[in-house]
Amino acid sequence: MEYAPIEGLDSFNKAAMKLLYGEHNPLLEQKRIVCLQSLSGTGSLSVAAHFLAQYVKNKNVYVSKPTWSNHYGIFQTAGFTVSEYRYWDPNTNGLNYDGMIQDIQSFQENSIIILHACAHNPTGVDPTKEQWQGILQAIQKGNHIAIIDCAYQGFASGDPDHDAYAVRLFAEHHHPVFVCHSFAKNFGLYGQRVGSISTICKDHDEYARLDSQLKIVARRLYSSPPLHGARIVAEILNDPTLYEQWLQEVSTMANRIRSVRQALHDELKNLGSE
Repeated sequence: MEYAPIEGLDSFNKAAMKLLYGEHNPLLEQKRIVCLQSLSGTGSLSVAAHFLAQYVKNKNVYVSKPTWSNHYGIFQTAGFTVSEYRYWDPNTNGLNYDGMIQDIQSFQENSIIILHACAHNPTGVDPTKEQWQGILQAIQKGNHIAIIDCAYQGFASGDPDHDAYAVRLFAEHHHPVFVCHSFAKNFGLYGQRVGSISTICKDHDEYARLDSQLKIVARRLYSSPPLHGARIVAEILNDPTLYEQWLQEVSTMANRIRSVRQALHDELKNLGSE
């Protein structure tokens, strides 16, 4: 079997961008989104980390407290100092929105901030649409670079479009953002390492430069991505019948997660747990 090109399977990349940014997003029509197939979430984040390590002076990366543990290692390995911003509020079992905004506003200009697109890992607590708008404004004010880790699209609400709100908000405002997209969970392709990294460009010149430099980073990290899983995802997303079936199954999975969580909560409460 042949190698994939460095950027991966074209039919997969186009389908991944449509799923993330919306089929009729003008940025797609204007060819202002660079997208490379990568090795699921870890590979996508690694490409972002090594790319930014070469081109940004500020070596501070901020992650939510708590976050997925591998965020620390990926960016520390690339030479960044990783610190935390407030996120989980144990008093309300919800988002510490005010603390999060205060922390973002205190960061040195041009810092890198890692966000979770939806189904925050490990808390499961996501900002509301209004809170996302406030987060974007705070990041814009500090000229920060956002990295959005999108590992569970469709699992938070059952609707992939709804779960892509944060990604589309940043894209709509043309703010510097890298989106690291994994298909391990929502397609059940854990062992196939299917993902993408994408970023928004100001114009065609920036598109050409970012495309070239991201490919150089990918070439040095893993040379080319695997084909099998990407072909499965592309086949499903590009076939209207299969895509509709997938949407229904994602909704079923999300509903089951919610029902099991509720059942666990109710049983613990019945047993006297606070």
